[in-house]
Amino acid sequence: MPSPASVYRFASFELRPRTRELYKNGVKLKLRPQPLRVLEVLLERRGDVVTRDELHQLLWESETFVDFEQGLNTAVKELRASLSDSADTPRYVETIPRLGYRIIVPVEVETSPAAPPAEARQTQLEIKSAPPAPADLPVAVAQPEPPAQPEAPPSRFPLPASWTAIGAIAGVAVIVLATYWALSHKRATAQPPSGRLMLAVLPFENLTGDAGQDYFSDGLTEEMIAQLGRHASNEFGVIARTSVMHYKHSSSNIDQIGRELGVRYILEGSVRRNAGEVRINAQLIETGSQTPLWTKEYNRELTNLLGLQEEISHEISDEIQVTLGKPAASPPARKAALTPQAYQSYDLYLRGLFFWNKRTLPGFEQAIQYFQQAIAEDPNYAPAYAGLANSYTLLTSYSMAPASLYMPKARAAALRAVELDDSLAEAHTALALIIENYDWDWDGSEKEYLRAIALNPNYATAHQWFAEQLTWRKRFDEALRESEEARRLDPLSLIITSDHAAILYYSRQYDQAIEQFQAVQDMDPDFPRAHLLIDAYIEKGRYSDAIAGLQRWRSIYGDGPADWGKMSYCYCRFGQPGKAKEELNKLEQANRKRTLDPAILVVPNFCVGNVERAFALLTEAYAQHSNVLTILKVDPAYDPMRSDPRFQKLMHQVGLTP
Repeated sequence: MPSPASVYRFASFELRPRTRELYKNGVKLKLRPQPLRVLEVLLERRGDVVTRDELHQLLWESETFVDFEQGLNTAVKELRASLSDSADTPRYVETIPRLGYRIIVPVEVETSPAAPPAEARQTQLEIKSAPPAPADLPVAVAQPEPPAQPEAPPSRFPLPASWTAIGAIAGVAVIVLATYWALSHKRATAQPPSGRLMLAVLPFENLTGDAGQDYFSDGLTEEMIAQLGRHASNEFGVIARTSVMHYKHSSSNIDQIGRELGVRYILEGSVRRNAGEVRINAQLIETGSQTPLWTKEYNRELTNLLGLQEEISHEISDEIQVTLGKPAASPPARKAALTPQAYQSYDLYLRGLFFWNKRTLPGFEQAIQYFQQAIAEDPNYAPAYAGLANSYTLLTSYSMAPASLYMPKARAAALRAVELDDSLAEAHTALALIIENYDWDWDGSEKEYLRAIALNPNYATAHQWFAEQLTWRKRFDEALRESEEARRLDPLSLIITSDHAAILYYSRQYDQAIEQFQAVQDMDPDFPRAHLLIDAYIEKGRYSDAIAGLQRWRSIYGDGPADWGKMSYCYCRFGQPGKAKEELNKLEQANRKRTLDPAILVVPNFCVGNVERAFALLTEAYAQHSNVLTILKVDPAYDPMRSDPRFQKLMHQVGLTP
């Protein structure tokens, strides 16, 4: 077996097992220890198949078989995402069905001791691959190479003396520039580019012994994130729920989580409730030193839970303020205990959030029931109205139902939420999306998004949806900035990463979009939004890849309207009009059985030559306030229609100038 000090190089990657670091072209990649160890084992056994049983014994020996299966699948997905690899068309890691995995690229191994044997060799290695910048700040640098020489480690393929001299000069220049860049941009590892400190609230552990109470501990986690987000403002940022939920029941240590999320502080705790009382244990930890800054236990009646959350978030804010050298704020006024009806409303609201976060049609329907029950218990509870509005709005998009079915209900709920609590960022975000999708009031929508972000700069969904709105208006640079902020606040969110890839697609950056979508699919091959990858394949002329992706989608979700429309368009672009019409016929028949959003029939009809039918459908879509019309200005699929005066008129009608 190679020495622990070995360095493995393959393609543009370099794994350093001794320091547990993976680099690509000199840039350090973030990778959790488990996927990194999987990679190390595969590289150690390069050329051979490493069975799942062997990986179990080496890496998960103390875990149960079920935990191992989940852990290994997750680790391999994360590894492929870091390598930009694909399970379907692997370049680096091949899956051997029902057996294991193996590395399928050439691997170079360096087994140098800890101290280099010769100064010249050390200098030569430094020239070839400059070390990472201080404070874990990776710097990508151009690598000097002699003409017509393949890329290889200099220690194995020494350069002629003249090239060595030139390389040394270039290497010194690179190191000087890299050092200057690193020092001029130096920051703590866990500190974001904006300069704000970042905090993560890990999922509160449910100690009731009843898995049915997970909604309560998860809801408490989400509410703590929201409370801290409102307190944080310009002082520090708070990681969103989606990312922290990856660490529910995780064995990852604090230092590792801090690196993966880019945070300096972590709040962790547990919750137990019974007989009308709740006990919460919480501690705030500094990730670098893994030192608890404070630890506290709270015992309260359940009706005092909202006040308790305010109390905890205020104490955390004070602790971070002191760390920043600022005085602590005055303590908040103690809130009166909730009435039994108000507490019941809050409990139902937490249940609604639990199902809304599933992002499925059944989940939205269940969430709507709970939010309605919460409102019935307390008609003045604003968050329940905001949750109801968001559920109706997303249900419209996910079900492809006519907007008139749910959007008026969404608007009524959002307006009521704002009326009850104008300081609630979630309420203004919900209203912004409705104004955008249903009214096409772009300035009004932007105003609401900006209001929401001002109220809670740490609300990732507000940044995410505002980025989409800017995309529809072709303000791509601003959209990407907002999207990057959403990703910083919610770095592990698949939907936010997918929406970022969508912005790249709509801005015609197809290669970058494909790379991003593939990374999402490597993490979750069945994630629906990532199937916009198919559209990027079509625009790149990769029709076979698009059809293969659609057929795989069909095998997962079955036949359906979205599938038929996209398949028809793909076959049409591929020059197979017969197959295109077959798929379109399925879509038209489905529309006759139940009314679909007419906008989804427009592009396939136009592509097969049904021009008048396509424009008639656009007119219907406009009359029904279809949210699909928001993409008219940027979707490449509409490009062949843009010169028609009828299309130009419709653009003006929805407030999108050509």
